[in-house]
Amino acid sequence: MDRAQKQESIEALKGVFAEAGAVVVTHNLGLTVAEMTDLRGKLREQGATLKVVKNTLAQKALDGSVGEAGDALFVGPVAIAYAPDPVSAAKVVTDYAKGNEKFTIVGGLMGQQVLDKAGVSALATLPSLDQLRGKIIGLLQAPATKVAGVLQAPAGQLARVFNAYATKDAA
Repeated sequence: MDRAQKQESIEALKGVFAEAGAVVVTHNLGLTVAEMTDLRGKLREQGATLKVVKNTLAQKALDGSVGEAGDALFVGPVAIAYAPDPVSAAKVVTDYAKGNEKFTIVGGLMGQQVLDKAGVSALATLPSLDQLRGKIIGLLQAPATKVAGVLQAPAGQLARVFNAYATKDAA
């Protein structure tokens, strides 16, 4: 890499760190190409991305903004998983790490906060943005359905009363 390519990579990583909801830092020593492709596919389904990064470039992109604890995450063969949604990348990476001993989670970054492995696991247990939206819509629709049922009940009872009078008069 020449100096211009390094600067371009640093700027791209600065954008990733600024725009991502959370960045999960992982070690991928010993993973095959097929395993990496499988992981990338699973992340892509959730709108997340996996990128192998050079440690020095990542540390320069952070520019000391998260302190020494953040710089300490970038040691060894590192890949970062990130998405606009803070939960989706953490969920996929945590699930994948459970099934593959060669793939480990080192920690993560969420804004200016440095997360350890337990923090990333806790983040992975939260519901995703789509799940939260579904719950909110369900909560909003439930009262409307109940109101419609209550409003229809008196009209139905009134119709049954009229029907009873009509059948009584006909008999």
